[in-house]
Amino acid sequence: MLERIKSQLEALSSAERKVAELVLEQPYTMMQAAVADIARNAGVSQPTVIRFCRSMGCSGLPDFKLKLAGSLVTGVPYVHSSVRPEDPTSEIVAKVFDNTVTALLKSRNDVNPQAIEAAIEAISRARRVEFYGLGNSGITAADAQHKFFRFGISTVAYADTHIQMMAASVLNADDVLVAISSSGRSRELLDAVEEATASGATVVAITASGSPLARAATIALMADTQEDNETYSPMISRIIHLVLIDVLAVGVALRRGPGVIGQLEKTKHSLKAKRLAERTEED
Repeated sequence: MLERIKSQLEALSSAERKVAELVLEQPYTMMQAAVADIARNAGVSQPTVIRFCRSMGCSGLPDFKLKLAGSLVTGVPYVHSSVRPEDPTSEIVAKVFDNTVTALLKSRNDVNPQAIEAAIEAISRARRVEFYGLGNSGITAADAQHKFFRFGISTVAYADTHIQMMAASVLNADDVLVAISSSGRSRELLDAVEEATASGATVVAITASGSPLARAATIALMADTQEDNETYSPMISRIIHLVLIDVLAVGVALRRGPGVIGQLEKTKHSLKAKRLAERTEED
């Protein structure tokens, strides 16, 4: 229904177009609104709302709402929704969730299995794995380090550009650097990647396609989203980066075999023993 409205927008009368634009902007609110509310919010008469519904091939407003709901319950909106200052809370919730779900499904469909396989293979064989990121990506790098060190892999995460540069210079051909960046244009991170490459390390980049970081990496995992990373703090791309890290973690765990389970159990028992010792000292 949303796609039908968008495609027929120019063919509608000026009054009906106002209703159409309101539906595209606030589809979830429209599903619960009465005809009088829709007319008032769109600035048209109630008969215009009914005419719009019939122009969309529906018998009336109830039939239109039913078909609109069918479009929305799929979880993937047909149009990219941007949050607006005047949006009610219900629309903000729906748009943020739906935009994220849409981006995740697009990323899943666009992912390159060969690149994922190459990254898993490189990390599984690595002597040491280092994760670099700046700002929000630094937090993602820390999350990745937390996941992989539990597998018994020597890992570290750096978010400081000076330390990244120094650490990259001592990597070798047995090591892997995972560089994470939404824009892929940070000069400091690119310098560290170039240093790691010169040292012989394998560089896995999680970043935007076509970016300088993607071109500089040995293996590039693309995370493309419709958001302004230059102006605003990345939101959707951050979620995609975390999911790609999870994909790599699961792949590496499966590649390393039963030994990973043993390592996880060992870590779990060590933590339990430490907590027990701390309680004993307190008593």
